[in-house]
Amino acid sequence: MRRCHAFAPAHITGVFSPELGARDPRARGSRGAGIVLELGVIAEVEWDPTRPPAVSVTSDLRGPLPISRDVAVRLAPAGNGRVRVRLTHQLPVGQGFGMSAAGALATAFSLSACFRIPRQRAVEVAHLADLYGGGGLGGVAAILGGGLEFRSRAGVPPYGRVVHRTFPRPLIVGVAGRPIPSPSILGDPRALRRIVAAAERSGLTRSAPSPTEFLQQSQAFTDQVGLAPTALRNTIQALRREGGWAAQAMFGQSFFTVPRSTLARRRILRWLERRGIRAVELHAGKAGATMAPDAR
Repeated sequence: MRRCHAFAPAHITGVFSPELGARDPRARGSRGAGIVLELGVIAEVEWDPTRPPAVSVTSDLRGPLPISRDVAVRLAPAGNGRVRVRLTHQLPVGQGFGMSAAGALATAFSLSACFRIPRQRAVEVAHLADLYGGGGLGGVAAILGGGLEFRSRAGVPPYGRVVHRTFPRPLIVGVAGRPIPSPSILGDPRALRRIVAAAERSGLTRSAPSPTEFLQQSQAFTDQVGLAPTALRNTIQALRREGGWAAQAMFGQSFFTVPRSTLARRRILRWLERRGIRAVELHAGKAGATMAPDAR
């Protein structure tokens, strides 16, 4: 019996521009910028080579996990015993926190640790599963490191290029409505045109931003693309009035806000509590996804 585990961080996107024209899908995804979070997905693998061949993926959530299961089926050695993957999600799924990418990469890295699969292959399988499974456009590439990430070239390295910088400020993330499926937005030509135009105006697809530049341009991007439903848009505006930078976490009915001062932090937390809005204060993750063999 062998047990391995891995952790992959969640991630919020503030500005992005889809890049899907490359012939090699490993070079597809998006350019843009976001923050890698300290919370994410934990994957635990149990491999029993004495049992009949089987691969299963379960989690703390109800319903299937097709993207993570696709990763497990592709990476687990065929006919080599029973492989069980168990996922634990530390943030809501389908709300713009990049949890499908985190689940895919945590699954891939835990299997990589157990079966000595090359890291690059694990990364590529996770990226392709997330891309073709409708999870996101570049989340796997973003969470290979920590802090404030800037994707200057789409795809997973070495096809894509990602720069990571520290993001020292604590931030508050929360949910103001039901999930928004990524495919419904990516399949809307009008929405895509607004996204591309807003990303170009932001300048974040051309040069790596400072933390303040990222927050300012994320606010502008949120306003220009107009993807936030009314309740979320009203929440974001209120958080700005209370003294925070605030923007939509693409694509969810979720927000992230960074208070401009200690007083603003108290006002924001009090405002969220009074309205019963689910939110958590956390920090940017200092590192990207990690793996460990033989965890017991």
